[in-house]
Amino acid sequence: MTTQHYTYHHRQAPTRIDLPCDKNASHGDHWAILTSDINTDVPRWLGQMIEKAALPSGLGVNSTQNRHLLLATNDTCHTKQVLSMKDGKPEAFINAFPAVDGPYGLTCRIERVISCAKTTDAILRLKTPDGATIYAFDQLHAINANSYDAYTDYFVNFSAWAYHIAPSDKNESILVEDQDAIRYHRAFNDIVSANGGTVPDDIEAQISQWQPSDIKEGEPLAPVEINLGHSCIYLFGETFGQEDEAWCQGQVLGISQTKAFDKDITLFDVVILREPDAQPLVVRIAAISTKDTAKIQVHDYIQANIWLQAAIYTDNQTA
Repeated sequence: MTTQHYTYHHRQAPTRIDLPCDKNASHGDHWAILTSDINTDVPRWLGQMIEKAALPSGLGVNSTQNRHLLLATNDTCHTKQVLSMKDGKPEAFINAFPAVDGPYGLTCRIERVISCAKTTDAILRLKTPDGATIYAFDQLHAINANSYDAYTDYFVNFSAWAYHIAPSDKNESILVEDQDAIRYHRAFNDIVSANGGTVPDDIEAQISQWQPSDIKEGEPLAPVEINLGHSCIYLFGETFGQEDEAWCQGQVLGISQTKAFDKDITLFDVVILREPDAQPLVVRIAAISTKDTAKIQVHDYIQANIWLQAAIYTDNQTA
């Protein structure tokens, strides 16, 4: 007699909030990053993409037998197009938006989905293991919408389009005069430096025992000036339905060039969140190439207004 064992897993979908069309950020604003003549250029680009269209793979099946079909190309910067399907044939055009493929990402859980059923647009509220909250536009929502689980860890790829990108203000700084804050700042830097740049597991205990070597015990510590232009900062949008419109500051780790939409585009790989004992958030940010973008070098710190995007692929997930 053979005994068979089955494991039952009930998938719990993340909280979903309806996003009315009038509250949704217009893709016209996103296309405006690439052209001032949307009515002429975008239809032409949509026609061009069909010649080399591919079916991106997400968590869900992308098939002509589905209610929605998601089209893209294999270019780093490309158009994603959503069609409604009936009996295996396209019924209507639903949506199109410019997208960027990003090779970097973080493991996150999906806390909430803000979505518009009519356009298939959606914004994911993501939580990292160290507690950071990230909002990003879901590139693959047309095929992934019914596959998300609230208690599953997903590897999420992040990318963005830049409305504006420029070197950070190196003269922007704050003077820290609080003795406890100064002590913590100096102790942390000394301990990490002595440990080869790695934060030790008992960092808090070491900080509590730390004593400055340059002054006598009991004497006040000199104020510390912190250069804000050398910080990694991510601020998501405050407007409902537009939380994916973010401001960030970070350090450029890599720069490459590509061409798309008849434009020269610069790809900046930027770390915009970098905290002790946490995985850094690195985002590939695409920007139209200009004389100003050409001045930005690797290791520079930049500030940017971005449209942050996320993509969750089956191939990137582990058990």
